[in-house]
Amino acid sequence: MSAAAGVLDRDGCVTHWSSGAQELLGYAPVEIIGRPVDDLLTAEGALRHRDGIPLHARVHLCPLQDTDRDCGFLLLLTAVPEAATDTLPDALLPQWIFEQQPLAVAICDLDARLLRGNEPMLGAGGFSEQEACGRRLTEILQGNAIEEVERRVLRVARTGKAEAAEPIVRLPGEAKAHAWAMDVFPLKDADGSVRAVGVAASDYSQQYDSRERIALISEARTRVGTSLDITGTAREFAELAVPRFADFVSVDLLEPVFQGELPAPVLPRDATALRTAAAYRWAAGQSLDTVISATEAHAHPWSSPVARCLAEGRAVRHSTKDPEIAGWLAEDPLQAALAETFGPHSLIAVPIRAQGVSLGAVLFVRYAASHEEAFGPDCTAISEDLVDRLAICLDNARRFTRERGIALALQRALLPRESAVHPAVETAARYLPAGDCGAQAGGDWFDVVPLPGARVGLVVGDVVGHGVNACATMGRLRTAVRTLADIDLPPEELLTHLDDIITHAAGEQGGEPTGEIPGDIGATCLYAVYDPVSGTCSLARAGHPAPVLIHPDGTSSVIDLPCGPPLGLGSLPFEAADVIVPEGGMLALFTDGLLTTRERDVDQGFSDLCGALALPAATLDALCDTVLDTLCPEPHTDDVTLLLARPRVFDEDRLASWDLPGNPAVVADARRLVAEQLALWGLGEAGFVTQLVVSELVTNAMRHAGGPIRLRLIKGDTLICEVSDGSGVSPHLRRARVFDEAGRGLFMVAQFTQRWGTRYTRTGKTIWAEQVLHMP
Repeated sequence: MSAAAGVLDRDGCVTHWSSGAQELLGYAPVEIIGRPVDDLLTAEGALRHRDGIPLHARVHLCPLQDTDRDCGFLLLLTAVPEAATDTLPDALLPQWIFEQQPLAVAICDLDARLLRGNEPMLGAGGFSEQEACGRRLTEILQGNAIEEVERRVLRVARTGKAEAAEPIVRLPGEAKAHAWAMDVFPLKDADGSVRAVGVAASDYSQQYDSRERIALISEARTRVGTSLDITGTAREFAELAVPRFADFVSVDLLEPVFQGELPAPVLPRDATALRTAAAYRWAAGQSLDTVISATEAHAHPWSSPVARCLAEGRAVRHSTKDPEIAGWLAEDPLQAALAETFGPHSLIAVPIRAQGVSLGAVLFVRYAASHEEAFGPDCTAISEDLVDRLAICLDNARRFTRERGIALALQRALLPRESAVHPAVETAARYLPAGDCGAQAGGDWFDVVPLPGARVGLVVGDVVGHGVNACATMGRLRTAVRTLADIDLPPEELLTHLDDIITHAAGEQGGEPTGEIPGDIGATCLYAVYDPVSGTCSLARAGHPAPVLIHPDGTSSVIDLPCGPPLGLGSLPFEAADVIVPEGGMLALFTDGLLTTRERDVDQGFSDLCGALALPAATLDALCDTVLDTLCPEPHTDDVTLLLARPRVFDEDRLASWDLPGNPAVVADARRLVAEQLALWGLGEAGFVTQLVVSELVTNAMRHAGGPIRLRLIKGDTLICEVSDGSGVSPHLRRARVFDEAGRGLFMVAQFTQRWGTRYTRTGKTIWAEQVLHMP
């Protein structure tokens, strides 16, 4: 027959099959004859093609009879277009969706009792539908996450608003908890009343783990390396990894790293000595500093995973039951004690490598009590990614530590090491680098320079920037100031020469531009010269804050001092001002870091400084500490320098001066006057040398300079002899030949005194000589 027809026997097996039936259903006669007709139907009773696709067709089954009994059936099939069919089981579609949905789906009543559950939902819990239906969710499964899901079901039943959750649930029979993406939604009738609550859940543990891995690595980029401190960076890393990734983390570094140096590329093979920078275990973030010393190096034997990961240059992962770990613990009592105490089950050791050199290693450990799942291959990849970030941050901190050490050493070498002892002034100073706990070395500086005539120079400067470059610039400026002070220039002239030096040096610098402003361009400086004889202080400043004068009664005032431009600009001249410092008064010189902060402007800074300087203090050092504690209690962003100076005024009984006429015969009178004055001072032993010096200096003034000539003696810790004249010509020391009649006077002065020199004044010059006194 060409029609789609077949013949069945009384048992329902196919005995005949037409070509039309073969075309419609796809079965050849040899494939279908002898098989039961049930093979042509789906589980729901629909006709099915040989490929398994349901067919839309009308089926007629007619009995075949002989004379006395039924002998079989005639099967007639008629295809029906899909759009025209009216036999599609619409009522079964929701059932099919519910049962065949790959997601875990459940329907609960308004009391969170399970009404229906598909196979993924019931199979996940290990229950049959008969066991689970009618029971609350918390009666089927236990755990805080299940309790939260039940609360959400009850809340959705009450409010009619859908909710979403991502609980971490460990189901019966699972080795680890899984992450579930869960939607809880109301099932409403036509009137909008909530009749039940639907729950759909999907296990997305793999996506969750990947997301957590990315989040952990991303968080490491922001949380690790916030400071340039080696120990702080290691601690940040340990706090990040515990307990999210491991229960115990130890960051061990080679000793040169702590000094800012790169370790040797080849490590010893017998044992590797490392010092712990940070060690944390999961007990509310408890540090193991009491167990593992952060100041002593610990030798890791070759059998340890830490030593092997350093030697092999790659991460190693082990279970604590591995023979390698047993051998390691037998050789390392410290690690054996920790293992016995905390009970680890797996570990990963990862080398910290930067610039092709190992800086140390990180040891990750998991305990059975909190991480039942041991470290796997994916964990090794995560640990390596985390340690790569740590290596970058530690290498940056190491570089900074090295540069900071160089800068601090340079700074300590250039700054005065102790409070200067000078007969004209008592001083005390403090310097605080910018940053937390002196994290950076900067360009602030101060100096106390002894000057001829018992005078003293006080200088405070500020260089732009921090680090080695700022320190080097500071050293150049301090050396230049010392050199200019030695020729005894007035403050305004000294700053002018210093500005010229910087301007010329900046113009001579070649090379490619770096985009960084040189530290000496825009540097500021304050220079003061105090004369204890007159009690006068002459000051000039280049872009620097004006000093503060503290009066004997404790009141303070800012000195009205003309402000010149910062150094290196070469624009405006500098002006000096003279200030009388009363007996018992004090000068405060400082940099702007002491005055200004983010919360305090310059005016408020001066007011607070004057108030702090009025506080009682036993010594100048104590007052320095009081001022800094008051104005700089928190870590500061700029360097802070403070120099306190309490000048002394020489009494008249320590001075003696005479105006001498321009007559060579007066030289003998000068020697006599000096001898008498020394006798009054009880310095008769110094008479011979002093008379020799006076004779030579006065004679030179008579011959080469002319009047007016003035002779002055100053008695302090040393004896100073000064001869002033009206000439600007400077004498020169030379070695006289055998038959020379002159040239020996200054040579003898230089030999018999501690030092001598010339300083220039507005009316001429002064030649001075200083000799040590041997007091009884």
